[in-house]
Amino acid sequence: MTRCAAISCPGFLRRPEGQRARGFTLIELLVVIAVVAILAALLLPALSRAKETARSIDCRNNLHQLQLCWQMYADDYAGVFVPNDWIDDETISTNGTIINQFNTQISWCLGDARTDTNASNIEQGLLYPYDRSPPIYHCPSDLSTIQDANGNPLPQLRTRSYNMSQSVNGYPLLIDPTDGVPVDAEQPCFAKMSAITNPPPAQLFVFIDENEATLQDDQFGYPMINLGYGEWWDMPSNRHNQGANLSFADGHAEHWSWQVPMISIYPSGFAQPVLPGQMPDYTRVGNAMRQKPYDGFPD
Repeated sequence: MTRCAAISCPGFLRRPEGQRARGFTLIELLVVIAVVAILAALLLPALSRAKETARSIDCRNNLHQLQLCWQMYADDYAGVFVPNDWIDDETISTNGTIINQFNTQISWCLGDARTDTNASNIEQGLLYPYDRSPPIYHCPSDLSTIQDANGNPLPQLRTRSYNMSQSVNGYPLLIDPTDGVPVDAEQPCFAKMSAITNPPPAQLFVFIDENEATLQDDQFGYPMINLGYGEWWDMPSNRHNQGANLSFADGHAEHWSWQVPMISIYPSGFAQPVLPGQMPDYTRVGNAMRQKPYDGFPD
């Protein structure tokens, strides 16, 4: 049996001659465009949050690696923490010149995150031999760039995004030459794992994802409850959906969300006032550090 040509088969439907195919009207096209725009407006923020969540997970993985290095160093040195003494403690005059500066380069990491053009200072740090991967020092969501010696921005991304809490100094009896007192007198800290009591290891943070506006040296500073309290000496980041990541002395890492944004209002290098609404999170960060009243300078 032969098949008939489609054009001659009975019942085959053809468009009548002279009749055009019907397209969308202008109103229909506008409706479709509007619907697509509404869907995009609804989906894009969710996709953006999901992408940032993935980067936040990568950031916590970096902190896990650094935390492991920190623990291995302590294991190698009878429980004594890696030194955390690269401190940029500078006094700036009204014309912008530095009057004095205390930079003790015996630390887990060296350099100034604002100006370092490569990872050489990271590689000179005491933790680098435990994981020779500079990328673990940089948060994937940190898009801040370096600057030159005059403070002019450059296009290159920074090499470091993280800081270590002043509470795990390693050398608490080191004398600060600017005032002649031990570091522990102004920045209460633990020297070794067995000394950690309050807060306990699971609540004492070690590394923190720091705000790009305050990050420069490698120590996250926080004032005592009766000395400078109410200022951010260093500020947590606001990168991860209005939050930051922290690792803790027991080895775990967490994401902390903030009640209000962590926004810097002063140039880098200056203490930031705690803005309205930030106090609960300011207190939360302080509770994850060693705190004690300041007793005054020794005679």
